[in-house]
Amino acid sequence: MATKHDNDNGTVLARQEQKLKPPPMYQVLLLNDDYTPMEFVVAVIQEYFNKDRETATQIMLKVHRDGKGMCGVYPKDIASTKVELVLTHARKAGHPLQCVMEEA
Repeated sequence: MATKHDNDNGTVLARQEQKLKPPPMYQVLLLNDDYTPMEFVVAVIQEYFNKDRETATQIMLKVHRDGKGMCGVYPKDIASTKVELVLTHARKAGHPLQCVMEEA
């Protein structure tokens, strides 16, 4: 704990420690559909979530088998940006791929 001296009258002011809690984290998930090609999903995971091809393929297979797959966990602003980037990219490519975020 740091202390500070008040120069006017010689009193010592104690600085209170602030307890900061970490920001809430959000999972970014891809949702399965029957139309988006698997190769496109792998490419999206590699590009927007910086995964290697093998990891991206494993995530894509989880999406395919289980209906959804987690691509990463991020603070709210970053997660939201990634969701928007993926959705925009998918729409421009003509695919209905869905990307959502949930609090972790």
